[in-house]
Amino acid sequence: MAASAPAYNDNGTTNGTATAEQALLSDHTEKHFTAGEVVRDIIIGVSDGLTVPFALAAGLSGTNASSTVVLTAGIAEVAAGAISMGLGGYLAAKGEADHYARELKREQEEILTVPDTEAAEIAEILAEYGIEPHEYTPVVNALRRKPQAWLDFMMKFELGLEKPDPKRALQSALTIAVAYAIGGLVPLSPYMFIKHVQKAVLVSIGVTLVALVIFGYIKGRFTGNKPIRSAFETALIGALASGAAYGMAKVVEKF
Repeated sequence: MAASAPAYNDNGTTNGTATAEQALLSDHTEKHFTAGEVVRDIIIGVSDGLTVPFALAAGLSGTNASSTVVLTAGIAEVAAGAISMGLGGYLAAKGEADHYARELKREQEEILTVPDTEAAEIAEILAEYGIEPHEYTPVVNALRRKPQAWLDFMMKFELGLEKPDPKRALQSALTIAVAYAIGGLVPLSPYMFIKHVQKAVLVSIGVTLVALVIFGYIKGRFTGNKPIRSAFETALIGALASGAAYGMAKVVEKF
């Protein structure tokens, strides 16, 4: 009695092979960091929030303004900065979404009007990975039978574009704005409790530099950079910004 032929799926694998692959995937969990966009927004918001109000407070302290004046101006700057930064994040994410929509429409039209050219582009992309014609031809033909998969393939591998999250623009705006506000309150907090401005600025410098070091270290861990180097660079930038603002305020005060 002849053995029955193995049953093949649409992707060319047998049922047994597909089951084995599913078992392997279910047993293997990859621990990749996938919240890159959120972390990027937090980094943008906190880094600017720590630095800009810090420099402003240091500059105003250099003019011998009272702690109340420094605090009032600082809070006003934090509010305006959070709104501005959040709006910038919204517009940037919205622009990315609009760009994706335009390219998606253009790619759809090309698949309908010049399908052979688009199919040749698939072959060219696969050939760049060292896949031979007799190996990629079935893949090209399979994609041509599935227009949506074909479109997704071209968007990702030809144009290098990932479909954006529809909620991304609003999330980016809120994340950056809140992160900026939180970061901005750190250098201003000493002025809430210390009335003497020169003492307040010294405490503000110490608190903010510690915050910059901690933030820089955490940023380095998340971004894959050397944490110690990231901490040093972040603190150095904040120190230079505040020092420049304080020095300019002293120079202007003399005129």
